[in-house]
Amino acid sequence: MSVFIIAEAGVNHNGSMETAKKMIDTIAEFEVDAIKFQSFCAKDLVIASAKKADYQQKTTDISESQFEMIKKLELSAAEHDELIAHCNIKGIQFLSTAFDINSIFLLKERDVPMYKIPSGEITNLPYLIAIAKIGKPIILSTGMSTLDEVKTAVEILKQNGSGEITVLHCNTEYPTPYSDVNLNAMLTVKNALGVKVGYSDHTPGIEVPIAAVAMGATVIEKHFTLDKNMEGPDHKASLEPAEFVAMVQAIRNIEKAMGTGEKTSSPSETKNMVVVRKSIVAKYSIKKGEIFTEENITTKRPGNGISPMKWFDILGVTAEKDFVEDELIVV
Repeated sequence: MSVFIIAEAGVNHNGSMETAKKMIDTIAEFEVDAIKFQSFCAKDLVIASAKKADYQQKTTDISESQFEMIKKLELSAAEHDELIAHCNIKGIQFLSTAFDINSIFLLKERDVPMYKIPSGEITNLPYLIAIAKIGKPIILSTGMSTLDEVKTAVEILKQNGSGEITVLHCNTEYPTPYSDVNLNAMLTVKNALGVKVGYSDHTPGIEVPIAAVAMGATVIEKHFTLDKNMEGPDHKASLEPAEFVAMVQAIRNIEKAMGTGEKTSSPSETKNMVVVRKSIVAKYSIKKGEIFTEENITTKRPGNGISPMKWFDILGVTAEKDFVEDELIVV
């Protein structure tokens, strides 16, 4: 099964439908499974006086509140419909993260195939119950959380009828310092909860998502932007198109390289066996009737004669013919 790659458009459209559609057009050219936006109503998400995160202070107008910042980034119901239709035309799956209960139902009305829970909602009990009751597959991000919090959230989702749950290891600092990634925690979650796992990445580069795939991630989520220099809270921690396609190509290559797990010779290397393996050969001329000993036989390439693994079977055997130096031994 292929790794499910999500391009996180988020709010990088900056409230522009033209930009949002251009993001869809661009990402649809890559081997990406879905593009994901964010669904929220500012008045349902945050109080008017709420402060912005430090990273948001650095990347947006410092004078505006968090409410004012996200209010400009809302997508209306009609805009959701427009983006879904555009994704269908381009052959890429539309997804969106719901940040409030009303937005959960907005997505339900549009029959999205799976639901993404952001890290900030992992301790929001009424939200978890509401999204679980829809009964669709869920992708759960776990930034800022402990293993016990993740366990509790997963239990609540299961108890309330959710579909299959995939838990994404995540760090919510933008960008995430490499020293804080703690990618091994993804395996801790997998082993402790017995669920599929993946990774939602906020590091500056592409190395960590690639490593996550090699470690068994089934879902990779990464922020995507048309231009890191655009105004907005998430652009700096996002990949531009050339970077994103490089990540996708690397992930798809790693998928192929992971293989079946069976240790055997591959079709591409089988032809090299005769070239690089060795056979038992005459160390020098051997006369018929002589006994094969460690003094008159040795091993050399190619490997189209008797395998050196038969060494002790050959020692002590009488030569049935003359052999010249380097001739393959036959018995």
